[in-house]
Amino acid sequence: MGPHPAVAAIRLAVRRVLHDVLNDITPPNNLTPPHEPPPPPLVLVACSGGADSMALASALAFEAPKLGIRAGGVTVDHGLQEGSETRAAEVVNRLAALRLDPVEAVAVTVGRDGGPEAAARDARYAALDAAAERHGAAAVLLGHTRDDQAETVLLGLARGSGIRSLSGMAAVTGAGRYRRPFLQIDRQTARKACMVQSLPVWDDPHNTDPAYTRSRLRHEGLPALEKALGKGVVEALARTAQLSRDDADALDDWAAEADASVRDDSGQLLCVKLYALPPAVRRRVLRRAAITAGSPAGSLFARHVEEVDRLITGWRGQGVINLPGRVEARRQGGRLVIRQG
Repeated sequence: MGPHPAVAAIRLAVRRVLHDVLNDITPPNNLTPPHEPPPPPLVLVACSGGADSMALASALAFEAPKLGIRAGGVTVDHGLQEGSETRAAEVVNRLAALRLDPVEAVAVTVGRDGGPEAAARDARYAALDAAAERHGAAAVLLGHTRDDQAETVLLGLARGSGIRSLSGMAAVTGAGRYRRPFLQIDRQTARKACMVQSLPVWDDPHNTDPAYTRSRLRHEGLPALEKALGKGVVEALARTAQLSRDDADALDDWAAEADASVRDDSGQLLCVKLYALPPAVRRRVLRRAAITAGSPAGSLFARHVEEVDRLITGWRGQGVINLPGRVEARRQGGRLVIRQG
């Protein structure tokens, strides 16, 4: 008799991602030294001790040895709750009990930039990056589920940030370092997999704290949508994320190709050629130019790009447009000049 359907689902998702990791790191045959097989790659799981990441850790522990992959785990102690150090140590013990090696807890200091959720996320990814470098990991697996994806899409919609924001989380980010096997698996399946395997899980009280936007969305917003629209909202939002990502990727590629065609011989942007581009492509070209000039991507919002766009489409002699990172945009002699002031 095979494993429980929930367990089978999470294992299959992890197996597919591990195959992808192997394909990405395996060199062509003609580049492999004869009689010297490469060392087994290491894949880490980022584990908070919650149901999603514990299910992911158990699936990694089961699938990795069958593919000749070493499996380890990292838990990040944000230090935001009393007893967090003790809980981090418990997670390490649980990961070790799954025979993951290496396993470690990393303590971080959470700043304040961008709000508590963004600051905690920044600190967490910095710690995971450092752990991956320290252990030479080929990839780090993250336990984001289809439900997390739906929440991310709704948050992007509320911000009015455009199609890239609606595309949610990508399955692969960080130049291939971060992999999200569970984006097509719902949260209930992950929890069920933990239950049937008798895996202890920890429910973070922050996930039910109404002080956090995502918590309110999870426990109030999404249930209200499902009550009004019927079941299937989460699946539809996750599908919207994938469709939006495909469109956004295509537009980004178009903008990258168009960039060279709207510049003069000295590399300056020509307003008349920018004007001829479709708005979605033109604004991507402008955003790329601002980031290249030194404007931080995380602080450059749609409203900033729209103001720069008006220098092309609604020119009335406007002055300098100030952008994050002390970057300035101005129209000058039929050219758009974007540079640090």
